[in-house]
Amino acid sequence: MGHLGEHGMYYNCLDEKEISVITGLTKLGTHDVPPLVGRGVILDMAAQAGVDVMEAGQSFGSAEIKAAAEAQGVELREGDIILFYTGWTDVTFVENPALWGQAEPGLDNEGAEYLASLNPMAVGADTWGLEAVPPKEGDKVFYGHVTFLKKNGIYILETMNVGPLLDEGVNEFMFVLGQNRIQGAVQAMINPVALY
Repeated sequence: MGHLGEHGMYYNCLDEKEISVITGLTKLGTHDVPPLVGRGVILDMAAQAGVDVMEAGQSFGSAEIKAAAEAQGVELREGDIILFYTGWTDVTFVENPALWGQAEPGLDNEGAEYLASLNPMAVGADTWGLEAVPPKEGDKVFYGHVTFLKKNGIYILETMNVGPLLDEGVNEFMFVLGQNRIQGAVQAMINPVALY
């Protein structure tokens, strides 16, 4: 929850001066993330857009999310871990690593608000930052982070390797993530497991 805030304020109305010291966060760090176990759902946004790989800056919102869920026969429920597949990392990381780290497809601000209204446990994607970069015209940069973390206490998962699951026809599974033991960090490498 301490990865990103707004105007010096973080989740649960905590001021950055209250939770941040030279050695890291005293609250809202990765050490405070409990083990996550729940229903995982993958939405294939590349397929929804009719492509193998979405383009840099290509965004999606509630309309595209709902259409992808309907096309896959998946219902988004409270407490889910909702993951998106854009094809970005599977292709661009190898073919053009410089571009991979400069831009990405992803959520727009309205899509983040819609997802937050569903009250998931976490939202993630196969991209490094979740939201579209560059953002859709009129959107704030990485404002989905503010929507999820600061405003709603919803975890964010990035660079999720969901392509192999879709290749096996898996849209829903049991998501398991053990507790991270790094003290005071705002993000960390994780090793989630999909059981299906």
